[in-house]
Amino acid sequence: MRRLLCASSLLSLVCAAPALAAPSAAAALPLAAAPDIPRGQLTDAVKPSAYRLDLTVDPNLERFSGKVEIDAVLKASSTFVDLHGRDLAMKRAVATAAGKAYPGTWAQVDPTGVARLTFAEPLPAGAVTFAFEYDAAFQSGPAGMFRVKVGDDWYSWTQLESIDARAVFPAFDEPGLKQPFTVTLRTRPGHVAVSNAPEVSTTLEGGFEVHRYAPTLPLPTYLVAMMVGPFVVDEGVVPPTPQRAKPLPLRIVTTKQNAGKTAFALEGSKGIVQHLEAYFDQPFPYPKLDQITTPILPGAMENAGADLYADPILIMEESAPTGQKRNFGMIVSHELAHQWFGDLVTPAWWDDIWLNESFANWMGYRNGNEWRPDLNIGAGALSEGFAAMHTDALVAGRAIHQPITTNAQIDEAFDTITYGKGGHVVAMIAGYMGDSKFRDGVRRYMAAHTYGNATSRDFFAAMAEAAGDPRIVPAMQSFTDQQGVPLVTFTPTKRGGYSVTQSRYAGLGVTAPDTRWGIPLCVRRLTATIQQCQLLADGGGALTLPGKGAVVPNAGGTGYYRFELPAKDWNALIAKASTLSGGEALALADSLYASFQAGRAKPEQLIALARQLAKHKDSYASEAGVEAVQTLSGTGMLGDEGKAGFRRLMESLYRPRLAALGFDPRAGAHAKDDPERSQKREQVVYQLVDGARDTALRKQLGEAAAAYLGGDTQALDPSWYSAALGVWLEQGGMPAAKQLIEKALASQDPVFRPTALEAIGRSGKADVARWVLDEFKDTRLRTSERLGLVRGVVQTGGTRDMGFDWLKANFDELLAGGGGIFFASRLPQMVGGYCSVERANDIATLMGPKLAGKTGALALERTIERVRNCGALKAARGAEAARAFAQLK
Repeated sequence: MRRLLCASSLLSLVCAAPALAAPSAAAALPLAAAPDIPRGQLTDAVKPSAYRLDLTVDPNLERFSGKVEIDAVLKASSTFVDLHGRDLAMKRAVATAAGKAYPGTWAQVDPTGVARLTFAEPLPAGAVTFAFEYDAAFQSGPAGMFRVKVGDDWYSWTQLESIDARAVFPAFDEPGLKQPFTVTLRTRPGHVAVSNAPEVSTTLEGGFEVHRYAPTLPLPTYLVAMMVGPFVVDEGVVPPTPQRAKPLPLRIVTTKQNAGKTAFALEGSKGIVQHLEAYFDQPFPYPKLDQITTPILPGAMENAGADLYADPILIMEESAPTGQKRNFGMIVSHELAHQWFGDLVTPAWWDDIWLNESFANWMGYRNGNEWRPDLNIGAGALSEGFAAMHTDALVAGRAIHQPITTNAQIDEAFDTITYGKGGHVVAMIAGYMGDSKFRDGVRRYMAAHTYGNATSRDFFAAMAEAAGDPRIVPAMQSFTDQQGVPLVTFTPTKRGGYSVTQSRYAGLGVTAPDTRWGIPLCVRRLTATIQQCQLLADGGGALTLPGKGAVVPNAGGTGYYRFELPAKDWNALIAKASTLSGGEALALADSLYASFQAGRAKPEQLIALARQLAKHKDSYASEAGVEAVQTLSGTGMLGDEGKAGFRRLMESLYRPRLAALGFDPRAGAHAKDDPERSQKREQVVYQLVDGARDTALRKQLGEAAAAYLGGDTQALDPSWYSAALGVWLEQGGMPAAKQLIEKALASQDPVFRPTALEAIGRSGKADVARWVLDEFKDTRLRTSERLGLVRGVVQTGGTRDMGFDWLKANFDELLAGGGGIFFASRLPQMVGGYCSVERANDIATLMGPKLAGKTGALALERTIERVRNCGALKAARGAEAARAFAQLK
């Protein structure tokens, strides 16, 4: 699964999801009566072998119903069976063994969806079939089986990762259990129904259209898909490849308002499949591929043969902004890579989900870059990896690979450590081994575990065999099995070389545990094209570098580590930053800001780097240089005079660049530009609007927004929706907010609607925020959109305190509301923008008791530490930073 961790100007999707709902009182068994209930992995008492799902799904109704049969083998005679089911209104549960029926009593015994089926007499060991009849409520957020009204029509989708299959059908809901599923869906006549396997027949029975599907190949429960509604379908095929002799059926399935907007996704998916088949040297693993969209999923999901995406990931034209097309290439490559790495070969338990997601994250960028090199998708992998270091550097945290013993811990594994750090570590090992050897290791791993399950140990063994170097295993494990960011400190020697030592990075005033890694350290001189690589497995080592010029401590930028240099070396490297490769520039920007946070680098060096990287040809690198100074401004560290200096800096950096690039806000005005030029223009515009607060540009965008909202649909390109609508709201206040929310809710456009709602939530105006939080009610506003508005209020500086007070009064309601996958584990991040030791204590007081022992506890620890560390840094270095910026002319 690929989550969108942050909302962009185009993909302002709610990175949120619901807490697990508590079982109904009627279904709950007192815990005291069931002391041995498994809180995490089930025992091996039952092994399922096949499922038959027969569900009646009408999205126009509030509930769906099902009849489910599960063939299994019972290890030993027993009067009860533990399995999974959450909030299912069970009408009948019976087991049949050796021709005899054993009526069962169903009870949900844990809020996470553990259920116990008990029998009046023991079931005999051996083959058994469990049969269930039940109904359940559709969810309003993207978890389980959920429904959404789009225009005048209702649609339903399933999103079952991680443990939400149990909210749709009784199951043994674990990734290590793979078996075929035979699905039947009963729908309203005329509705399109989609599942994992090809549809083999459609009949009319009892007023329902009955869709029957071929049995799937072996799947875990979390990869099952069932979508129903009046969808529109765009059909095509992926042409044969050397790995696949026959065309692969391919469809884009979407809601009605997106009709005619699927050609880009259809053609792009073909190329991405072909590149992946070449990499794995295997045909696409399933007999067909459906690419499905929904308006409320915060990302995408790799259901076997039936991938699900947020609308803006697939729905676009070739003229769409570079960022949106980059998301398509990366995320579709990520999800389709999972069809092999995750679906065909699945982790044995959730503690190895990192391998699933980290590999797919790396492959998403790699394969996306192969598909469309002009989009520069690959550079984003390192950008995401360095961003993950900000979380990994905290003392509160986890290793990529860690034991998961309870259901509450599972969703916490889907975070920036798994995706960003994990993907970067995979890139580092692939770079160290060489692309061909790494690819051979992947193929070896896939061949050994096809249609089955595997563990990290299996993957490491395949890599070691392919590399011919047993040291690769402990090196990989030192990054996957330990928390923290390595810091490599360079000290000049008398002979012109450097001694290097490693330690665990820690911010100012923080003491981190002593940790050692097997670091693939690659270094070069600025004037040298050849880099020196060594495995830094001990505490330190020595380097003698040929060539002249500044030392580049992370050659290529693929190393997952930070570096520290003497001031002279920092300054020499900063002065040439615009000539570094994109990855090296990202590594420099991250390490320099980390040095400042640790009390070493000077704010003047951050300013100098921002000036240098603003000239970099790579759009990721050019943005990285200014992120550190933006962060200082956003935390309130600079004061009024320092912030004025920051705005002067932004104006001096970006106003000349905009003049050179040219700017016209009208739709399609820059459609013929190459992608990097377009992306840089977007960066420049947003820096001038938000950072410099450029008066002329803000006026131009505000007028374009007014014309667009007044009916001139060509007045504003989607690239500028966020900036222009934000300016327009700031100028128009409450009347503008009410007009814009009406425009948003009347629209089903997958880019305009979420961006407009995000602009309202982030208006920064107290009256608008109060109206959003307490007064605005409209049935057209979806649950996830409501949560997005709240998130915007809480995360925006001008309304943050008001939002925090509102959270205090409404926290329980938020925690129980249906926002979708991973909401509980992301809720603490809403308040992560504070920079105050006192506020860190307030957050702990509010959320600590509510999340103790539950999903979200780890995210809360991280948020508290991050807010506290920022407050301590502000106290120690704020005045110094404010002076440096105030002096800027």
